[in-house]
Amino acid sequence: MTTESKTMSPPSEHGTGETKGLKSYLAAHMRDFGLLFALIAIMVFFQIVTGGTLMRPVNITNLFLQNSYIIIMALGMLIVIVSGHIDLSVGSVMGFVGALAAVLIVNEGLPVPVTVVLCLIVGGAIGAAQGYFVAIWRIPSFIVTLAGMLVFRGLSLWLLEGQSVGPFPKNFQILSTGFVPDIFPAAMGEGLAGLFGSRNFNVLSFSLGLIAAGAIIQMGLKKRARNAQYGIADEPTGLFWARTAIVSAAVILLMFKLSTFRGLPNVVVTMGVLILIYAFLTERTVIGRRIYALGGNEKAAKLSGIKTERLTFLAFVNMGVLAALAGLIFAARLNTATPKAGFSLELDVIAAVFIGGASMSGGSGKIIGAVVGAFIMGVMNNGMSIMGIGIDYQQVIKGLVLLAAVFFDVYNKNKQA
Repeated sequence: MTTESKTMSPPSEHGTGETKGLKSYLAAHMRDFGLLFALIAIMVFFQIVTGGTLMRPVNITNLFLQNSYIIIMALGMLIVIVSGHIDLSVGSVMGFVGALAAVLIVNEGLPVPVTVVLCLIVGGAIGAAQGYFVAIWRIPSFIVTLAGMLVFRGLSLWLLEGQSVGPFPKNFQILSTGFVPDIFPAAMGEGLAGLFGSRNFNVLSFSLGLIAAGAIIQMGLKKRARNAQYGIADEPTGLFWARTAIVSAAVILLMFKLSTFRGLPNVVVTMGVLILIYAFLTERTVIGRRIYALGGNEKAAKLSGIKTERLTFLAFVNMGVLAALAGLIFAARLNTATPKAGFSLELDVIAAVFIGGASMSGGSGKIIGAVVGAFIMGVMNNGMSIMGIGIDYQQVIKGLVLLAAVFFDVYNKNKQA
């Protein structure tokens, strides 16, 4: 009996340790995994209730086009919120820049490249003006950007004289509605289209999807190897492969769907490049760590030598530039500038960041979380519209989702304390 008990006890202890490690890791990263599973659950739900309409190639393309400007602004909003502030003016700035682009291109006849550069500079200047009052004069960002929201909403009405201005030339519309051309032979695309039963097939888009999935796997393995080298505790192996497989399969599926329609939209390329840049900025650079330190404890950050005023100023400049870019993309998609463009979009942007896991008090939040949060909002908007749910009920549901996300954040903090 003694020998038998000694022989059987080690496997039992090992299994308990693995289970305990998995549970503790999931508990520590509940927010990240919760977001991923929430997005999957929402997509599966709307795929079922819409009779498969949600995942049709044309609808997926529209989903990206409809939410590209939200995601772009969410990248800048995350930086602002992580630094301990907020920007309520992004929707109005977006609308104002779109109106400015329409006046310069349609009414004044300025070349598109010149207009794009000027609009981005104007967006940066707007962010600099607001950042100046917040960083230097210490006026709460809520008040400064609330004033900016009213000011630029009024300026949009004045600039457009209360009327819509358009249409834009083709070389401006491609900012949003253009697609990346297929560089592979047409015969290859026709052959694959016949194989998959679609009218066309963009080989380049599908190839990029396979490359992206491979890159996700490679980066994950590289990170695990680096963590093992430095003795850093990593996620359990089974969980790592399950998560990686789900994300990689989702990327391949989405790119396959896009490939059977018109391929990869230009705006998705712009969005993807920005996501990579800001993910690298926040996770791998000194300035990224300083932004998190600023939002975590401004006084401690200042005492450690961080120039907090400059960081706050730059956060708002960055937000202004991204809002301007979103305004150009939004105007290009609508092919016109309207006085109501960007109305209440700041609420969707802020909601996406908070749903994505950013803390209300600053100092925490991830780029990928903001992107997933924006997609959650976008899928909900798209799915409810397909189902014919009225805008009144949509607003109620989105408000409850935002409240639930913030409550979850506060609950976790109180539990850890």
